[in-house]
Amino acid sequence: MEVNNSFLFDPSTRVAPLGVIVMDGAKELGEKVNKHLVDWSEQSGYSNSSFMIETDCPRFSSGDSKALIKQTIRGDDLFILCDVGNYNCKYKLFDNENAMSPDDHYQDLKRIIQAAGGKASRINVIMPLLYGGRQHRRNYRESLDCAVALQELMNSGVSNIVTFDAHDPRVQNAIPLMGFDNIMPSYQVLKAMLSNLKDLRLDKNNFMIVSPDEGAISRNMYYASVLGVDLGMFYKRRDYSVIVNGRNPIVAHEYLGNSVENKDVFIADDIISSGESMLDIAYELKKRKARRIFSYATYAIFTNGLDTFDKAYKDGIIDGVFGTNLTYRTDALKSREWFHEVDMSKYIAYFIAALNHNISISNIIDPHAKIKALLASR
Repeated sequence: MEVNNSFLFDPSTRVAPLGVIVMDGAKELGEKVNKHLVDWSEQSGYSNSSFMIETDCPRFSSGDSKALIKQTIRGDDLFILCDVGNYNCKYKLFDNENAMSPDDHYQDLKRIIQAAGGKASRINVIMPLLYGGRQHRRNYRESLDCAVALQELMNSGVSNIVTFDAHDPRVQNAIPLMGFDNIMPSYQVLKAMLSNLKDLRLDKNNFMIVSPDEGAISRNMYYASVLGVDLGMFYKRRDYSVIVNGRNPIVAHEYLGNSVENKDVFIADDIISSGESMLDIAYELKKRKARRIFSYATYAIFTNGLDTFDKAYKDGIIDGVFGTNLTYRTDALKSREWFHEVDMSKYIAYFIAALNHNISISNIIDPHAKIKALLASR
């Protein structure tokens, strides 16, 4: 169910006037979100040409930086959209061009919050790719990056943090008194699949869900349950006597579950980093005579490039990859025949509008009713 548009942008029901700050790394997504908000404001009779607040985070040649908010935000319900994964943002450091790291994006976010100077009525941070989210637990003597960052934001005056498909949502235990929403884009993923794959048959005889590892079992279990199909799982057998690039290397992927023979298989995970594990699983499934293989990652970042996926697609190993626009995607990725984008801008806009009017977000978070309606419409 969607937010009732008749309540949107009504001054009598909103928490405070809405302001949206879009950090440099999230400009493409932010402009789409702003367009939805502007369209709804026109429909509701409270037209606003833009909800985006003009800001800048210039850098000195030494690498130091500052944040500027170039228009009033006094009394605003402020939403800051930040993509810490956009390495396409560049800056000059001693005449050398540097790509912004997650650390750089996170520091700019804190600078924007400082520049607000306590003038906003409320500050909300929408950070789809959670900063430090992959360093979510401690083994041996290790940092707890995500937990510390969340506490820093809370102490800086942030009221709510909204993220999508957190690597481990239990990090919210670091801030138990602060608003933290972890959104799963399950409905948007299925909608994109059915839109792009017209011949897909989502029944038990033709379709199956496979979890790439034990860590992703809950999200894949949801897909299997809501679609009424079988669920299989791989688990990673690792060599714990060796550490390579900070991790214990995977020795083999072992499969548990029913036969995948002559079935289309869907594999969902939160992130495709190098993509090595996803392809290993695809090759294993092909050995077991799976018909077509479709993978999905909320964050398809492909840190090692696209060549291995190009080859796998050409060889008929993988038939499609779905990923959201919640983080930066290269033009090369977006142009690939095998890549299908899941647009999340409208979902974010609904979430902003609901929070701005203190409307219950339960129907937004829980996609079950919308998925049922989607499947019934086929």
